[in-house]
Amino acid sequence: MAMLNLSEIKPRFWDHQDVAAGPGGQLFSFRRKWKLTVLIMAVVALTPLVVMALVDYHLTIQTFESETIDHTDRTVSSAGRDIALFLSQRRAALAFIARDNPRQALCSSERLATLLTHLRDHFGGFISLGVLDPKGRPLAYAGPHSWEGLKPGERPCFEQAVAQGFFVSAGGGPSGNDRQMMLAIRRDLGDGDFIILRATLDRRILENPISRIALNPGDDVFIINTAGLLQTSSRRYGLPFESIPLPVPEPAGSPRVMDTATPEGEEILMGYAYIPQSPFILMLVRSKSGIMDLWLKPRLQLIGFLVFSILLIMGAILGIATWLVDRIYSADQKRVQALHRVEYANKLASIGRLASGVAHEINNPLAIINQKVGLIKDLFTLKRGYAADDRMMGLVDDVLESIVRCSSITRRLLDFSRHMESRIEPVDLEAVIRQILDFMRKEVHRRHIRVAVETVGDIPELLIDRGGLQQIFLNLINNALAALADGGELAIVLARHKGNRVRVTVTDNGHGIPEDDIKRVFEPFFSTRHQNVGTGLGLSVTYGLVTEMGGDIGVQSRVGKGTCFTVTLPLHPPQKNITEEPGHAREETSWTNDQRSV
Repeated sequence: MAMLNLSEIKPRFWDHQDVAAGPGGQLFSFRRKWKLTVLIMAVVALTPLVVMALVDYHLTIQTFESETIDHTDRTVSSAGRDIALFLSQRRAALAFIARDNPRQALCSSERLATLLTHLRDHFGGFISLGVLDPKGRPLAYAGPHSWEGLKPGERPCFEQAVAQGFFVSAGGGPSGNDRQMMLAIRRDLGDGDFIILRATLDRRILENPISRIALNPGDDVFIINTAGLLQTSSRRYGLPFESIPLPVPEPAGSPRVMDTATPEGEEILMGYAYIPQSPFILMLVRSKSGIMDLWLKPRLQLIGFLVFSILLIMGAILGIATWLVDRIYSADQKRVQALHRVEYANKLASIGRLASGVAHEINNPLAIINQKVGLIKDLFTLKRGYAADDRMMGLVDDVLESIVRCSSITRRLLDFSRHMESRIEPVDLEAVIRQILDFMRKEVHRRHIRVAVETVGDIPELLIDRGGLQQIFLNLINNALAALADGGELAIVLARHKGNRVRVTVTDNGHGIPEDDIKRVFEPFFSTRHQNVGTGLGLSVTYGLVTEMGGDIGVQSRVGKGTCFTVTLPLHPPQKNITEEPGHAREETSWTNDQRSV
């Protein structure tokens, strides 16, 4: 068995310390705050528990019996409703057949056989179906046994069905069908004519709802008929159709619980419920001595219960304290991240201003060089000797081409520096990404890296901060290039996402990020590069910028396979002081081989 790795369950703040008291002050320890929180919550939570346990110890005996009576009443009531529903479903099915089929169909044994098959398949327990005329003579029958003619007055099932419209009989005769349950429905045909649809049910179907009742050890639950004959098996009183030694309770419209005794003198608690529209009575018998023994056991185990409760509460306290301190730690980390992001933004702004100044300074001599070289070319063109010298004219053209290239570079620097200040404006996302890739072209060509930019569908312009957008994808593309080996692949895919959002995936097939580090890539000062390479602020700043724009950023990576960053941005900037719409929580993209294809 592998040993438990404590580093996997240790909170993030456990080993973190912060200098909160200033120089020479004591280190602020989140671990110490966690211990103090646990101690205070444990004292506050456990003291009332111990006091209540001592008081409850003396009051338990007085409440056991009343609770047992209530529980018995609820059990009998619930089980009685289940059995009534169980029988009413079959009665309703038989009534539907009698009402939905014409007399000619019901008087056909073949049709009855088909209906009997359907009843067996959907409900179960049906043995036979038969149709009787108003005189009790059989008109049709489907089942395993032959059906002899019935005479009025000989079968209560027929008489009750004629009088009431339906009848349910309990099993209890000497043998044969008398030991099964009978269900009869009267179908009125008009002008005083009618037929009786009678079904025979297996009396064992009553065992199913009985078996689902949750019982305590020593409890006994069973069904009897109004004559006191068992209809289901009993733990105490034998098998079906045997008479129970207990008195049949008086009819009642609702479940009842009563104290009584067996013929042997044993005190019992008996709950019963008459099943509506049937001759059945549900009975639940509990021995009072067994009840007291069962309820007295927790008193002897009170210390064990108290220990369990303390462990449960301590588990909750540890979880809540860890969650609270972790929230404080996260808030502190966000504060540090915001401070460093401001510092990082100021640094980039300074670099932008420096780049702008350098570009302006270079543009002036470039303009002079371009003018002079153009003049030289014009002079060479006027003289046939120079104009005919292809080598000389080629060198002049090379100089002019280099000047154009330098001008293009300075224009890009000026464009980047111009957008360093935050300003919402329409931005072509694909154009920004391609502009960033133009800056990286030299490195891409030198390292033979294959780059592919794919736009899926029509991507409208985004109302967004251009400078922040440039910084986001500059950081992501720069990280991807740093992770790639020579000859690697970089794929950038733009697509619409959920109507009013745009999703951009930046996928490389570099060395990837270890699973232990992938959860920390957006933390400030965390870097997967070698020492002295990178500040660990790029992805932290990127995460902050994406969040401020109302977007999401996620990462998925495999060591040796590569990394995929997914940025989702809204087409329009979010309104201030309005929380983000539900359903836009940060998502992590699924890793597929297609995402790495270029």
